[in-house]
Amino acid sequence: MQQEDIVVGLDIGTTKICAMVGRLDNFGKLEILGVGKAHSEGVREGIVTNIQKTIISIEQAIEEAEKASGVDINAVNVGIAGKHINSSLHHGSITRTSDDDEITIQDVERLTNDMYRTVIEPGNEIIHVMPQHYMVDYEENIKDPVGMSGVKLEADFHIITAQTNAIRNIKKCVERSNLEIDNLILEPLASGLSVLTEEEREAGVVLVDIGGGTTDLAIFHDGIIRHTAVIPFGGNIITSDIKQGCAVMQNQAELLKVKFGRTLSMEASDNEVVSIPGLRNRAPKEISIKNLACIIEARMEEIIELVYSEIERSGFRNRLAGGIVITGGGAQLKSLKKLYEFRTGMDTRIGYPNEYLGKSKEDSVKSPLFATSIGLVLAGFRSLDDRDYSYAENMVTKENTQTKPKNDFFSTIIRRTRELLIDDIDSDGKY
Repeated sequence: MQQEDIVVGLDIGTTKICAMVGRLDNFGKLEILGVGKAHSEGVREGIVTNIQKTIISIEQAIEEAEKASGVDINAVNVGIAGKHINSSLHHGSITRTSDDDEITIQDVERLTNDMYRTVIEPGNEIIHVMPQHYMVDYEENIKDPVGMSGVKLEADFHIITAQTNAIRNIKKCVERSNLEIDNLILEPLASGLSVLTEEEREAGVVLVDIGGGTTDLAIFHDGIIRHTAVIPFGGNIITSDIKQGCAVMQNQAELLKVKFGRTLSMEASDNEVVSIPGLRNRAPKEISIKNLACIIEARMEEIIELVYSEIERSGFRNRLAGGIVITGGGAQLKSLKKLYEFRTGMDTRIGYPNEYLGKSKEDSVKSPLFATSIGLVLAGFRSLDDRDYSYAENMVTKENTQTKPKNDFFSTIIRRTRELLIDDIDSDGKY
């Protein structure tokens, strides 16, 4: 990236813009060197609506991250979300010249690159092509075809698209902030990197990332991404409901949600109230905690219903042994885990982004609020698809390989592997 072994993630969210600087420590864990945050005023439901305000917020977050980390930031991994995100399943195939030779990494890459030319709706662009299972000469359900023999290589692909103008506006904001974009990554995929375990991905799990403007969903099974969706409701819609239901100011509604809000009204006391300052020359206003909980519960149940309908639509409802993992700022609401279990009947846990996190200067980053930011940093060291690891390792051993990998991830892994091999050679030239 912009400095060797250092990666910067930039989360352009509806409520906050966060820049995070990190590197891998000696144990392979992620060390956070610095964090920069700024209030996001130019983004709504994950979409940039005001270029200039977004640029100012990005510059503030980057400047704060540079001071905290002592790193000059030039390039970033940027997250993208919003209700314009769509996903669909497509089938692709290539025909090889001979069945005597093994299927190579280049064959797999050629098939994947072909899928980027898939015809999609006008005004949209493909941002991710995620392979499912492969097929070699009509032999199905092959997870990794490299090394097999065959003429026809096929696969089903999970293709994720985004609105072209939304992508352009994000790029414009980042570039006008004097930064380069290394990778544009769907935010729930980044969040999955930071909060999900390998066992959960293998067993089948639903990641629910509750942000300010949207709730992002990603379903993993057999270690592979199977379904993604964006629900156009998040924490801000709950704040708006509190504002109207309790007749308070927007900032007061947000404070009520964060400090006193809970998602199960039956756990709130009927007699408990909180007093908030009134407007000028007006008496303080008393808000019932029970009433507050009823407002939050009603909206959260609506979001859960939409999440559950996406799980059903994916076709993996009965194959998700890992249940649901909730992360994002909205995951901090009290009793949310219980409400999800009540309404879906699925095991649920709150996802903290400490799965691959080592010792860091900032302890606050262990909050679900920073799951996406940490995932964007991790994306500089880990692939979104674990099968890429084996591809990168195979590349090192093939001395006669002429085609260099195009993905920065491949280049980074190969370079580091060679460095480790060289370091292990003693003075006699032996390992």
